[in-house]
Amino acid sequence: IKHCRTVTVPVLFCFSAYFALQVIYARRKYKISPPNTTGHPEFERIFRAQANCSEYFPIFISLLWVAGIFFHQGMAAACGLLYLYTRFQYFQGYTVAAQGRLGPLYASARLLWLLLGLAVAGLLAHFLLP
Repeated sequence: IKHCRTVTVPVLFCFSAYFALQVIYARRKYKISPPNTTGHPEFERIFRAQANCSEYFPIFISLLWVAGIFFHQGMAAACGLLYLYTRFQYFQGYTVAAQGRLGPLYASARLLWLLLGLAVAGLLAHFLLP
C-alpha cells in the first residue's frame, strides 16, 4: 500500500493542518475564544467546514487503506487524491456561503462510495476467490 501512504496520507495531514489553522485565524479575526463555537457567521462556517472534514477523515482513511491493500494501490491513491481535492473545494465553498459546500459535498460522497465499492470488491476477491 506504498502509493496510498506515500501520496495521499501526507496530503491528508496537510489539509487537516490547513483547516485547523483557518479556524485559529478566524478565532483571532472575530475574537472568539475557545471553547466558544458560535459568533460571527463566517467563523461558524469555517468552524463547521473544518469539523465536517475532520469527521469524515477516519472513514476516508479506512476505506483508502482497505481499497489499497485488497483492490489496487494506484486506483485507491487516485480516488484518495480526488477525494481530498473535493474536500478542499468543500471547505473553500463553505467558508464563503453554506450553499457553496453542496457540489463538492456530493462529489466527495460519490468518491467515498467508490472507495467503499473498491474495498468490498477487493475483500470479496481476496477471501472468496481461490
